[in-house]
Amino acid sequence: MKNRFPNTGWISHVILLLGVTARGAGPATPDPFNVVWTSPSTNLWGTMPIGNGDLALNAWVEPGGDLRFYLAKSDAWDSHARLLKLGLVRLHLTPNPFEAGAPFRQELRLREGEIEIRAGAGDRATTLRIWADANAPLVRIEGESGTALSVQCSIEPWRTAERALSAAEASGADTFEKGGPVISYPDVVADVGVSALAWYHRNPKSIWESTLRHQGLERWIREGHDPLLNRTFGGWIEGDGFRRDGLRQLTNSEPRQRFQLLLHAYTAQVPDPLVWLVRMRQHVAQLGAVKWDEARAAHRNWWGSFWERSWVRLSAPDAKDAEQVERVNRGYVLQRFLNACASRGDFPIKFNGSLFTVPPPGAFDADYRQWGGCYWFQNTRLPYWPMLASGDLDLMEPLFRMYQAALPLAKARTRILFDHDGAYFSETGHFWGAWHNGDLGWGWDREKEPPNRSLNQYIRFHWSGGIELLAMMLDRYSFQPDPGFLRETLMPHADAVLEFYARHYPRQPNGRILFAPAQALETWWETENPTPEVAGLHFVLDQLLAMNGDGVDAAHRKAWQLLKRELPPIPRRTEEGRTFVLPAEAFRTKQNSENPELYAVFPFRVFGVGRPELAVGVETFRRRGVKGNVGWQQDETQAAFLGLATEARTMLADRVSRKHPESRFPAFWGPNFDWIPDQDHGGNTLMALQTMVLQHEGDHIRLLPAWPKEWNVEFRLHAPHQTVVEGSVRDGRLVSFKTTPASRQKDVEVGDGWR
Repeated sequence: MKNRFPNTGWISHVILLLGVTARGAGPATPDPFNVVWTSPSTNLWGTMPIGNGDLALNAWVEPGGDLRFYLAKSDAWDSHARLLKLGLVRLHLTPNPFEAGAPFRQELRLREGEIEIRAGAGDRATTLRIWADANAPLVRIEGESGTALSVQCSIEPWRTAERALSAAEASGADTFEKGGPVISYPDVVADVGVSALAWYHRNPKSIWESTLRHQGLERWIREGHDPLLNRTFGGWIEGDGFRRDGLRQLTNSEPRQRFQLLLHAYTAQVPDPLVWLVRMRQHVAQLGAVKWDEARAAHRNWWGSFWERSWVRLSAPDAKDAEQVERVNRGYVLQRFLNACASRGDFPIKFNGSLFTVPPPGAFDADYRQWGGCYWFQNTRLPYWPMLASGDLDLMEPLFRMYQAALPLAKARTRILFDHDGAYFSETGHFWGAWHNGDLGWGWDREKEPPNRSLNQYIRFHWSGGIELLAMMLDRYSFQPDPGFLRETLMPHADAVLEFYARHYPRQPNGRILFAPAQALETWWETENPTPEVAGLHFVLDQLLAMNGDGVDAAHRKAWQLLKRELPPIPRRTEEGRTFVLPAEAFRTKQNSENPELYAVFPFRVFGVGRPELAVGVETFRRRGVKGNVGWQQDETQAAFLGLATEARTMLADRVSRKHPESRFPAFWGPNFDWIPDQDHGGNTLMALQTMVLQHEGDHIRLLPAWPKEWNVEFRLHAPHQTVVEGSVRDGRLVSFKTTPASRQKDVEVGDGWR
């Protein structure tokens, strides 16, 4: 996979700057939501995040002590496919501006994409800036002070010896055999001369081949590529005027009032670690030649452009709603920031903590994350759906690339295990497409099980993620029609997934497909014709058949029409004159807490505002068996698609108040069902708010379909056909709106209540 980068505390201490920013019709800047702390952090839950999409930090200042930060990278996978941290860095200054009682201010500056720390007074007043360069895989640290500073920069490895993790610490990690250990291998601190520090982690083993053998896919070992074995990742730190003091520390040769440090990160699969060191040295020389001021200007330009792509900014006509509205504003802006910090590398955002996990106080090391390194599609998708309306299509690329890379294995697996063509994607799995070997996937004790069936009943037949990914790809293509994306990504995925569903299931006497054995998400284990599959296939086939002039040939169109005719209807029932959708045509054995019937509202937009049978969708929502708005629960988004403004507003306002109580950063949600920060929780925040403002179907755009009159809003959001919609609502009235291009204005529907 090719990296996208070019080669070149406690909540009471969080201050939201709520001053009015002077602007006319320009962008609603994120500056009022910069996060400011006026005291150092007392534990590891008090870290502040920063990142460039591939490389990310959790930074904090210890009371009376030093600046420290954990460093993470999106491709730092170990032998067991755990996503590790790169390392821990400490910065010690003499004289110490962080001594007890000294003035202190730490600010996350969103528009600049940097952390600024001001500490000390008088001649000792010191400013530090930390930023992960938006255009290169490196971190820049710069400092200036009224007095000359002695600076010590040190690395603090914790993976210093090989050790077997406890079952609790290895949460979700895969093993080579049943009951086998999960091994943490040590890092290597390298001697690279007198002017730099360097270290790396290297995988001496790989779980990849084990997953294929255990899952009956041995033949793929010859055809595939092991993505873990010899994967080597680490860092390199250097700075002008700095010399090594031992293997783990750099010190400036003489005190200075200004200093700059560069921290490079690099990952590669190489036959020998010496090759990695040679390549890292070349990488350092190339990127280190970029002038600092030019790099800073380009970095700030990237972040400024990012914030100008889109915005949703609320205000409250009634003062009693002001606090609630500011929480929504803050949650929206900060979650979008977290997405941008972790979605430009080689791999998608990890739902269970992203790149911003920290070790729980008093337990485990910094590599711990609950549920381990696998991707769950139902979780992974949620940060990505709102990127469409945000205009962040570039940030979606790692998700599509991962599944595109896994498609050949998925097709081979279908042929090997089921003896027909097509491809299915398991709900949980490793990034290369294999199931997890153990309880989270394929399972070990298989003597009494068919050779093509997972032991994990929560996900045994849970394959609808492939359909939903196709729905997301179709939306992505409608927003920005790109022949390359259609040809290389969308159509190969559509061909494989639709062929699987066309071939895998029997036909009933009436010629309709019978989806059985099947399940409805993780909740209903024994079903026939589950709604996520049936509604999802109806939805994506309608979308595909509506594509005109896109180079789709007659053979594809004929196959889609045939499959559409063979689909059963979406399961429903009528009681006392009210019709509602069911989880499946037949369903038994409920084991989880999802609402599969509401997949016909979102992600598959069959029932909703402006669509036929809105009342069916609303009745289904009213009767939902599980009500919730935390983590991956998506009630407020589904309410917004149904035009239920009051319900959407109430649940969204509650969601953004549910941060992790011990974390200092206001958008570190969770753990909920997963881990901290919970990216499902934040993704649903973005999706719900956007959907309340704007919805689309085909060429049609609906404005304010579920907007509460108690909230004012200024917005700039994206829609299909490279359309941007901007507008303003005040005191229950749409003050203005416009589209770019202007020709799309005729395709916008504004409800009578807003005219």
